[in-house]
Amino acid sequence: MAEINVALIGHRFMGKAHSNAYRQVRRFFPGKLIPRMKVLCGKACTEELEETARLYGWEESDCEWERVIEREDIDLVDVCTPGYLHHPMVIAAAQAGKHVICEKPLANNLAQAKEMLKAVEKAGVSHMVNFNYRRVPAVAYAKKLIENGRIGDVYHYHGAYLQDWIMDPEFPLVWRLEKRFAGSGALGDIGAHAADLAEYLNSEIQVVSGQMTTFIKERPLPTEGAGAWGAKGQKGKGKVTVDDDANFLARFKNGSVGVFESSRFAGGRRNFNTFQIYGSKGSIAFNLERMNELEFYDRTEPAELQAFKTIIVTEASHPYVGAWWPPGHILGYEHTFVHAIHDFLTCHEKGRLPEPNFRQGVRNQAVLDAVERSAKSGRWEKVAP
Repeated sequence: MAEINVALIGHRFMGKAHSNAYRQVRRFFPGKLIPRMKVLCGKACTEELEETARLYGWEESDCEWERVIEREDIDLVDVCTPGYLHHPMVIAAAQAGKHVICEKPLANNLAQAKEMLKAVEKAGVSHMVNFNYRRVPAVAYAKKLIENGRIGDVYHYHGAYLQDWIMDPEFPLVWRLEKRFAGSGALGDIGAHAADLAEYLNSEIQVVSGQMTTFIKERPLPTEGAGAWGAKGQKGKGKVTVDDDANFLARFKNGSVGVFESSRFAGGRRNFNTFQIYGSKGSIAFNLERMNELEFYDRTEPAELQAFKTIIVTEASHPYVGAWWPPGHILGYEHTFVHAIHDFLTCHEKGRLPEPNFRQGVRNQAVLDAVERSAKSGRWEKVAP
């Protein structure tokens, strides 16, 4: 068995999810390459960081990401930081000859994403962007049904990702609400997932017509040391510089049309990541809040039998499921990260790039860029090739 030494940069929400994935992956998915959890990196050398590293299973901790990347005993750098740090960290990791996994969206803008792709390709390292919802078994099974022609030619694609966690006007100005840190708001945070699933399941998006809206223009400044999700604000207010809501129309390369919504102001929707795909032979619908279910409509059946049917995607024959539990025993959000790390390790073993890699990351950033341009111009805008 060979080991691959991992450095994880970022120890909050995504750091926790990725840490669990590295711990669990070889317990459930056999493979020749074993991830060794060498170092967890956070932005400040504190007792909290040291304790988090111990709790999550890392051998040590460090607060200097440049030092971590330069270490000769590190093979893979996993970037789980706010978006503005993706670009410098990935470039540095590639130049140091490290393989790279990066959280989505790949960068804060298209130009940065292209530079990151160029860096990893020049270095000849493995690279992956973590659009983890591709690894939901129901989503991967939907992909299989589509590839097998079960819904025929696609006519309509509807993608929506809706949340409600910032509806309170007193919610503070956390980093996700500032363009200099996040790049964009709902568009890049959750709309990126909707766009990625559309290109994964359907076809490349070619042109878009979008609008972006900020409902609450100012928010209380966060308390000192507030985490990614913030805390009650202290003195003064700051300007919100990203979108609260972004939606767009799209035309796909395969001739189908699309409607997309991404909002963090949809009351009652905690993590409502959905898609509906309507084709000549059938239809598919999915809702992340019921992530073990896939709705399927077969138009080729006799009329008296035609109806949406709910498939419980927990059979051993469904993607990824055979490594886990018996049929009917559901999986959760954390499993998608285990699947992603498994796919990365498997591809790396076999000398091929995983998907989505940075090429798909740049594609995704090009779609977001076109939506932003359209929101400003008021016109349909082409997605850059």
